[in-house]
Amino acid sequence: MTTPTVETRGVPAPAGVPYLDVQDLQVHFTTDDGVVKSVDGLSFHVERGKTLGIVGESGSGKSVTSMAVMGLHTASNAHISGSIKLDGEELVGADQEEVRHLRGKKMAMIFQDPLSSMHPFYTVGKQIIEAYQIHNKVSKKAARAHAIDMLDRVGIPEPSQRVDAYPHQFSGGMRQRAMIAMSLSCDPELLIADEPTTALDVTVQAQILDLLRDLQKEFNSSIVIITHDLGVVAEVADDIMVMYAGRAAEYGSAEQLFNNPEHPYTWGLLGSMPRFDKAPTARLLPIKGTPPSLIRVPAGCAFNPRCDFQERVGSACLVDRPDLIDGGDEHFVACHIPTAERQKIWAQEISPRIS
Repeated sequence: MTTPTVETRGVPAPAGVPYLDVQDLQVHFTTDDGVVKSVDGLSFHVERGKTLGIVGESGSGKSVTSMAVMGLHTASNAHISGSIKLDGEELVGADQEEVRHLRGKKMAMIFQDPLSSMHPFYTVGKQIIEAYQIHNKVSKKAARAHAIDMLDRVGIPEPSQRVDAYPHQFSGGMRQRAMIAMSLSCDPELLIADEPTTALDVTVQAQILDLLRDLQKEFNSSIVIITHDLGVVAEVADDIMVMYAGRAAEYGSAEQLFNNPEHPYTWGLLGSMPRFDKAPTARLLPIKGTPPSLIRVPAGCAFNPRCDFQERVGSACLVDRPDLIDGGDEHFVACHIPTAERQKIWAQEISPRIS
């Protein structure tokens, strides 16, 4: 098999300066068992007013990536290298106090579990007020009025009363809305949402996603949404990055990754996703095996032990780690199978089974 023409390696930043630009990010943790390569050479960018979806199984490095952007890896065994630029400002190696000042004002995060992320001993309103006053020199009365307004904007009923409630007095969906209100209290230009709809029923999930879309239009904010649910990113993402074993397996527009995916791992994720437009008796197609240990990542392509197409390529998959290559139209894939062959496999073998 011939090797496809290499147009671009990695994901270069677009013309101009994207609001968030991550290049060759590595986040390694030293442990007694060895070095955990949670993120191992990751590049992506998010422009203003756009949404990037990061998907992958648990343990692929999604949340570690988001915490690196937020500057939350403070453990002594964490080793971070590469570049994270927020509005042109380098965050890797920056002073921790400076990064802390950026959190809330220029970037904010919606955590996966708002019940554990919000302080149980303080009212929801007090926590929003504190977050707002850190970055704005206003009176407590003005900050309280702002907190009530934010709770109202995220759809919490009777916000003037709810502002004095504690997190445990909110339902799961209302806690998530309160977390969004707190995250958006200072109008951040970058919002990272880590599994924002996990453990919520489908009706509340839809409401949360609609809320994120509406708030993005209002603030023109950049959003990174991290999830294992492809159905979620299909609703909100402009671009999608598929992560596997700490690296990007595929990166492109949402339309490209749903209509013409090219990586076997992406095919597996799509095949294992329930479809409401298919008969309920249709079987899902799970990915065989389990994700690798990030201490002992397989040589060559990390996905090779689980890939149904490795034998078509030969030893390259077992020896050489594939680069993330632009095969055209800024659709990046890290796979040794030539582009034309991948497209043929998708059209003739995979798509008919899962479409």
